[in-house]
Amino acid sequence: MRHGPSLALIRWGSALLLWGLLAASAVAQAACKTLLASGNPQYPPYLWRDPENDSRLIGAIAELTEWLGNEMGVTIELRYVGNWARVQEETRAGRVDMIAGAFFTLPRTEYMDYALLPFRETRSVIIQRDGAGFPFQRWDDLISRKGLTVINNSFGQAFDRFANEALSLAKVSSLDQALQMLERGRADYLVYEDSPAEAYIARLGLRNLRLMPTAVAQEQLYMTVSHRSACNTPELRGALTRAMFKLRQNKLMSGFVDRGVQLWKEQERKAP
Repeated sequence: MRHGPSLALIRWGSALLLWGLLAASAVAQAACKTLLASGNPQYPPYLWRDPENDSRLIGAIAELTEWLGNEMGVTIELRYVGNWARVQEETRAGRVDMIAGAFFTLPRTEYMDYALLPFRETRSVIIQRDGAGFPFQRWDDLISRKGLTVINNSFGQAFDRFANEALSLAKVSSLDQALQMLERGRADYLVYEDSPAEAYIARLGLRNLRLMPTAVAQEQLYMTVSHRSACNTPELRGALTRAMFKLRQNKLMSGFVDRGVQLWKEQERKAP
């Protein structure tokens, strides 16, 4: 007659399982004292690569992530990992824990969680060449035109859907490439956010490009956490939400942006 495992053996196995779970939890907690974050590296005054250390990202969002880390009791290491498309790929794979600054889109919710509260509203606009412009008041004005944007950039759910269905919108790897293509007449317009576009137009010395006053979209920027991050726990998401609430309540982001603008201008003055 066969007998099942003894009660003592069952208890011993349960104890080992519990010990393993506790050990794994302790390891995860220790590992999550430091989170790797990244973001769009062509995004002044919010984020750009430090000219003195090109693995480091600086700007308003860099100051924000340092503040968030202090509030949450963790270290958020903000690092350059590649262009904006690569940042999203690394986050999808779980090799980056957080994206510091992303618009909300439904496809992105498949691989990352959004902080409950946004930290900044931005304007996306149409950029044209002097002497080759056309009237722009509504999205339909773009239908017969040849446009440009940057790979994996979003301008909100509604415009993204319209662009996919109705526009001829080529995508290139970087903002500076897109601006130079527009300046050379390779497209009729570029769609991008106003502050980064203005900053790069000034840096590249492109004097015949203009931003149209009517916004394509006004969207919110969020902090996000990768679904595959070992640090993505209810406790972390709760701490992030509380910190974002305090940020908004104390109206801190405007100061971060002002200092980001000043830093970018200072670097421009020093640049050869």
